[in-house]
Amino acid sequence: MENKQTPLIEMTGMNKYFTMGKEQLHVLKELDLTIYQGEFIMIMGKSGSGKTTLMNIIGFLDRANSGTYCFQGKNVSTLNENTKSSYRNRHLGFIFQQFFLIQSLNIRQNIELPCVYEGKKNRKEQRKLSESLLEVVGLASKKTAKVTELSGGQQQRVAIARALVNDPVLIMADEPTGALDTETSRDIMELLTDLNQKGKTIVMVTHDEDLKKYATRVIHMKDGRFETEEVISHDSKSYDNNLA
Repeated sequence: MENKQTPLIEMTGMNKYFTMGKEQLHVLKELDLTIYQGEFIMIMGKSGSGKTTLMNIIGFLDRANSGTYCFQGKNVSTLNENTKSSYRNRHLGFIFQQFFLIQSLNIRQNIELPCVYEGKKNRKEQRKLSESLLEVVGLASKKTAKVTELSGGQQQRVAIARALVNDPVLIMADEPTGALDTETSRDIMELLTDLNQKGKTIVMVTHDEDLKKYATRVIHMKDGRFETEEVISHDSKSYDNNLA
């Protein structure tokens, strides 16, 4: 499917190895991947397929052993750790299965944490932004609540608000519904879909086949390679492209 947009991410020839004792594991094998602004991509595969390793490289949490990674047209393959950290905080928002909220802080303070790391907003700006995001995720009345006072679904909504606070161009979601029941999972996926429809690019790792209907593109991985790609049409049609 042709897309005339400028790519947000271009990866070519990506290889990743891990050393296990005397053995070297080839985890990602010559991967090429282009992601366009506004896509909602799901990366699926069994444990050991390489999907989490790929996610970590996309999110500047790890680096490939070889290959090129361009983000917004800039080659970031060889950036040092400090520069990668700055890129990560400025351009990416992360949502994890286990939420990773700090229990000693209230909900609003958890959302404001990336602003503190960024260091560019004053306290008044941080508070205004965090409270506006609590409105977006439907938790305006919980701004001073403690983490332990919230349900799992509410905690994930706080994590989504935190991911949005620096207005990232890319949201990385790693099994964001893995710890939630079916109904709450649906609510979270509908929230992510709404964010995508408003222009946010989302890359999500999941093993749950039932969730792929929310994506615009699904990439299935097996043994470190892309096996199939499925473009999801939201008029209830889709097609498969075998990448093997």
